Amino acid sequence: GVGLNDASPDEGVVEDLPLIDEKAVEQLAEGLISHYLPDLQRSKSALQELTQNQVVLLETLEQEISKFKECNSIVDINALFSEAKHYHNKLVNIRNEMMMLHEKTSKLKVSGINI
Repeated sequence: GVGLNDASPDEGVVEDLPLIDEKAVEQLAEGLISHYLPDLQRSKSALQELTQNQVVLLETLEQEISKFKECNSIVDINALFSEAKHYHNKLVNIRNEMMMLHEKTSKLKVSGINI
């Protein structure tokens, strides 16, 4: 014969489902929501604050980066000026040497020696 153990373990549960009180479910859901909602709202505002702080931080970083770029361009300009000064000095030296050579050749011509 068919024993009690042969029955499916889920057999009785399915029949119990319609007995669940919808009002009780609603109240449980509301209870859960009211329990977790404040934490979720706090988390949400904390995340919003964090996001705003990140935006401010990013803007600050961008400003700092642009300052560094300006500094680099100033360094480049300084290098250019020092290079220009260096070449100017070279030109002055060459001019002085040419003037000295010109004076020497002039003296030699005055002395009567043709070059």
